[in-house]
Amino acid sequence: MVVTNHPLASAAGTEMLAAGGNAVDAAIAALFTLTVVEPMMVGILGGGITHIRTTDGRHIVLDGLSAAPAAAAPDLYRSVSDHPPHSMDTVGRENAVGPKAVATPGALRGWCDALERFGTMSLSDVMEPAIRHARRGFSVTPYLAGCIEEAAADLAGDPEIARLFLPDGQARRAGTRFVMGDYAETLASIASGGPETLYSGDLGGVIDRHMSSVGGLLTLADLAAVSTIERAPVRGSYRGFDIYGPPPPSAGGVHVIQMLNILEGYDLAALGFGSIETMHLLGEALKIAFADRARSTADPAFVDVPVDRLISQRYAEACRAQISRTHAAPATPATPAAESDNTTHVTVSDSLGNVVSSTQTINSLFGARFVIPGTGIIPNNNMALFVPHPGRALSIAPGKRVTTSMAPTIVLRDGQPAFALGLPGGLRIFGCVMQALVNLIDHRMSLQEAVEAPRLWTQGGDLEVEDGYPDSTHGGLTAMGWHVLPVPHVGGGMAAIAFDGDGNHTGAACWRADGVAIGIGGGLARQGIRFWPDAPGVGDGKDD
Repeated sequence: MVVTNHPLASAAGTEMLAAGGNAVDAAIAALFTLTVVEPMMVGILGGGITHIRTTDGRHIVLDGLSAAPAAAAPDLYRSVSDHPPHSMDTVGRENAVGPKAVATPGALRGWCDALERFGTMSLSDVMEPAIRHARRGFSVTPYLAGCIEEAAADLAGDPEIARLFLPDGQARRAGTRFVMGDYAETLASIASGGPETLYSGDLGGVIDRHMSSVGGLLTLADLAAVSTIERAPVRGSYRGFDIYGPPPPSAGGVHVIQMLNILEGYDLAALGFGSIETMHLLGEALKIAFADRARSTADPAFVDVPVDRLISQRYAEACRAQISRTHAAPATPATPAAESDNTTHVTVSDSLGNVVSSTQTINSLFGARFVIPGTGIIPNNNMALFVPHPGRALSIAPGKRVTTSMAPTIVLRDGQPAFALGLPGGLRIFGCVMQALVNLIDHRMSLQEAVEAPRLWTQGGDLEVEDGYPDSTHGGLTAMGWHVLPVPHVGGGMAAIAFDGDGNHTGAACWRADGVAIGIGGGLARQGIRFWPDAPGVGDGKDD
């Protein structure tokens, strides 16, 4: 099963499975294709996390997150304000747009390391669909067209990115064909020469020279120093299910488990989905988790993150003692939402028992909003994720990895996979993962219902409530002390797979993106075709 946020990416992953590849081959093929068809969300100069469960039951988290370049310093930017809501903003938006916003990218290295260690196919094979779509072109989706419109003012400021997305000064329209010739050649050079083409070769030299010419921080030496870090997942439990998620510098795994620990003390099934009290308890758990995230979650190489305490049952009991069943806790100043909602996610499984859940990003829509000339590459703007003030957990330091809310999650029951899921959505990611798991485990929803159900979110101030909740809930929540803010959607398109224990995989994507789930194998059997793998002649090369 392959689930991504674009049909061509899901098809690319499925192509690998149908050709005999495994889940890792399929996931990496899908990610490369997403850099073409979702260029506003993900790229080879981005970063992310890949969570793999191997056929022998191991869980590996590959950290390919971006990091601050060697030339970065805590006082690199001049902040607009010391106080929310503008404490993350900098003079000239230098941490968000342009060359000084680009962090050292780990995405390409992370994908190639995953493929080399756990895949079965060559890099050129898994990159072929991406190169094909970049070279031949693809149809612009309404989603991509809307993103171009949203970012058009900044895109117009760079001739290269404007040439791609604003031809003749107009945003590309949905349904038109889009060819990315320069980027196709860039991908082809990587497929031929491997990741070193970027990290120490000719492509890296092109990037180095351009960044130097425009006042950027990223250098060839930064690229050459990039490495993927293998991390052990954090693990918790919820009502008999084992929850595995990414550890710091991701906040996702820690705080999903923390919130589930808190909620396990309440009978959410009896309270029911969408009840005022259930919504209140979800909001209070989110409020506590975000306060802890702001205080303590960062790159563990620079900050001592108290993971064991945060995911302990004793701490959950202390947190529950702070929660009133009838009144919302006082609102707290919200940490500015520096982490962009613009990310992508793939979830893949194969018949061998391998499962991949991977979240990747260039941070904001179209990253730093320029293109490296002649390459088609859009760099990240992950420097915006650091606090532009010295002396804090998320302050800038050379080599420090960004902190993220990514939560590529794999859930087991009785030692076997039950669910794998993840989504884009910036700060809202781990809260959405938590709610999907509550939907599946407490409310017994189907997988499709669980990923599409209305969501809510808070980080201490307003309670964002999706339009899918009845308006009648607003009054009850307001009476409890919440300030309710109706919103069209919370987080992005979730990509999920459920396993029934008998070898059947169910995929689900949701309405919040262009998500598509594609499964192979079982469809042939349902059409009446049967396979006898031990029958005479099968596999002997004679009568196949």
